[in-house]
Amino acid sequence: MQKKTKDLAIKKRSRVPGVMITQFVERLPAGKSTPDFSRKPMTTNVQEGKKAFFKAMVSGEPPPAVTWTRNKGEMDDQEKYSTRYDKRAQEHVLEIVNVKLEQADNYKCFATNEYGQAVCAVTLNVVEGFKKKPQNGTKSTRKKQLPQQKEGEIDPKLLELLLSAPKKDYERICLEFGITDFRWFLKKLKQIKKEREDEQSKVVENLDNIKQIEVKPSGRAEFSFDMKLRDPNSEVNLYKDGTLIPYDDDKNSKHSLQKTGINYLFSIKDPQREDAGFYQVDVEETNVLTTDFQVPDVEFVAKIKNSKVTENEDAVFQCVLSTALNKITWSKEDASLEHGGKYEITISEDKLTHTLRIKDCQMADKGAYYAIAGITSSSASLTAVIARDPKRKFKVDMPQMKALNFESPPSFIIPLKRRTAPEGYECYMSCAVKGDPGPRVTWYHNNISLNTNTNYHITNVCGVCSLLILRVAPKDNGEYKVIIENKLGNAESSMTLNVRGKL
Repeated sequence: MQKKTKDLAIKKRSRVPGVMITQFVERLPAGKSTPDFSRKPMTTNVQEGKKAFFKAMVSGEPPPAVTWTRNKGEMDDQEKYSTRYDKRAQEHVLEIVNVKLEQADNYKCFATNEYGQAVCAVTLNVVEGFKKKPQNGTKSTRKKQLPQQKEGEIDPKLLELLLSAPKKDYERICLEFGITDFRWFLKKLKQIKKEREDEQSKVVENLDNIKQIEVKPSGRAEFSFDMKLRDPNSEVNLYKDGTLIPYDDDKNSKHSLQKTGINYLFSIKDPQREDAGFYQVDVEETNVLTTDFQVPDVEFVAKIKNSKVTENEDAVFQCVLSTALNKITWSKEDASLEHGGKYEITISEDKLTHTLRIKDCQMADKGAYYAIAGITSSSASLTAVIARDPKRKFKVDMPQMKALNFESPPSFIIPLKRRTAPEGYECYMSCAVKGDPGPRVTWYHNNISLNTNTNYHITNVCGVCSLLILRVAPKDNGEYKVIIENKLGNAESSMTLNVRGKL
């Protein structure tokens, strides 16, 4: 008969670092095993007054019992400490409700069966936050109900995102939700936005400079905004998919908030696929920001490459993705780049090839550039060299002091072209213009101005003027004209659109 006692204490090595296993018997019976951790609990940073969780997954035959202890105190109070087993996730959970500063401690998790015991240690760090805590204990906002879409209605998540997004991103966000004809509900959005601003004004004096969530070259996912609170002690809460997320001011924490003056910068350290979700920031019970963190399954088929150009030349970075994306993030150092002016960002028709063009490169443009798709990135450097003319090696040109006038009348670089479009399809027409001062652009259909007609989507980006008809109808048939004018003159270009019957 084999010896079976805890005094035997045979030490074993676990496959999980930080786990110590003790075997109580000399030989294990066939089919039996000592306990072990398949996933040990992780150190947790939590703000005072919030809820902390430790989760562990264990193995062993027979299945071990799981218990918890702490170094500096007892855990008998079930109102403060509760344990449970989540069958669906196969996790043993220790939940600490309404965490106090004095509960910061080293905790141990024990998994025990008749053949042995496994133990590991974990730390709870408690941070005293700047946020105001409820006085009467009646506010227990641990969950918030995310909006649900009803049949035949617009997805409420889409509306929430549009309420926090700049107008230039409306079309991209709508396309991500599968909506191409979005102009019909802009009036409704305007009404909802006014109601939301009225509600926000009760707790927020000013809200501005909102930047949606994106992954930075540092590897952190960040979003920020400027906010002046009416009550500096108001509670600021962060939710992910309706669940309250604890955070603190330590950048080494999973979720952190850096507050500088009126600027709030939320960040997620080392974002993974499970961090994707619908993030919302509330002041007290009022929503002030909504942002959607998407982590697509994408890789770089071709990464961006180093570029060396002569001063005043254009530099181009281009990458190819494994999955079609409407947008990726381009960054220089840690600053995101937007289309327009210095930078030209283009996407191929199949949305796999993404290109960044840096115009008229100067020495200040050199440095590291990043293409970021989801949580995957590619980086390359730009080097700009000064152009040298050997014929002028020993010649010094003294600048002449005279006034330069760069003004010019408006003209068309690329005029409108004749188009034919099937009824029910979208139609896109464009032209390129120049002039200094920048010319005013007016579109006409059969000599009727379209600039205030919401049935047409009109844009003017860097001199490229375009008009989009989302669904062509017989009434759209006829002559289209663009008139451009500044103080030095005017010019016009016209074309004819022929609408064919449905195919």
